[in-house]
Amino acid sequence: MTGMTIAIALIGVILICAVLIQNPKGGGIDSTFGSGANQMFGASGSANIIEKATWGFAIALFAMCILTAMFF
Repeated sequence: MTGMTIAIALIGVILICAVLIQNPKGGGIDSTFGSGANQMFGASGSANIIEKATWGFAIALFAMCILTAMFF
């Protein structure tokens, strides 16, 4: 039970960070970290990675909350 609660809290904090990194006007991580992110991920690659990570963490948080409510 405690492990699940800690995991939910950790995923929640990571999800908050992933959402805050995004920029709705298209700048996102590219403008935050300068041209280094463009060279590493490509112009639109970093936005796709952050968006996919956000969806993954949101789904994981939802699933873990449901599982915790059902079993504990």
